[in-house]
Amino acid sequence: MERDVIIEVKDLVKKFDHFVANDHLSFKVYGGEIFGFLGANGAGKTTAIRILCGLSKPTSGFIRVAGYDAYSQTEQIKKSIGYMSQKFSLYEDLTVYENIRFYGGIYGLRTEYIRSKSEELLHRLGMTEIRNKLIKDIPTGWRQKLAFSIAVFHNPRIVFLDEPTGGVDPVTRRQFWKLIYETAHSGITVFVTTHYMDEAEYCDKVCIMSEGKIVAMDSPDKLKEGFGVTNMDEVFFKVARNVTY
Repeated sequence: MERDVIIEVKDLVKKFDHFVANDHLSFKVYGGEIFGFLGANGAGKTTAIRILCGLSKPTSGFIRVAGYDAYSQTEQIKKSIGYMSQKFSLYEDLTVYENIRFYGGIYGLRTEYIRSKSEELLHRLGMTEIRNKLIKDIPTGWRQKLAFSIAVFHNPRIVFLDEPTGGVDPVTRRQFWKLIYETAHSGITVFVTTHYMDEAEYCDKVCIMSEGKIVAMDSPDKLKEGFGVTNMDEVFFKVARNVTY
């Protein structure tokens, strides 16, 4: 059965004056896929994500996200996606429950739906007893899991996770990836950037960028096979040494 194409990018170019941040990027992301976007700082990942989220216009190229054009339908794109940054995107001076209600309202959800789904979410995350605690007073791992759950609260077609596990312990990272798997299994596409090469192993497909270009893209197993190595750390090291695949 042919899968839906959720993101389609052909020859994406983004320039800032004479600087080329994205140099003819081309890739597809499919429904329910976990797509890993890797690269060192300055590789062009954040610039590309801003374009895919409808926050920045490309210089040239063909880009469609959730069926919408990245030049003329940015508002429709924003309504079709979820987003979570490394900073968790939560208001620290609001409680757990107030954050859920606030974002539910931002997403335009009905009051009754927000109320019932909030209770379901709090129960699933084991946060019912801390619903009235301020975000700044709960552990980082809990904040992270809550921020992710809020990012998909409105059931978007795709969720963008920009280095979501930075600064958390290995146990919390594993728990977070369990949430990612559950979300992808429900049909929501997950587009994730990370600096942790072991996390790249969890993705269905990995795209590695360097100096604004895509230098390798395939499943983790095929990348390891193609480079003749046993883990994604070694793949990234070979890419960094300008070994192409």
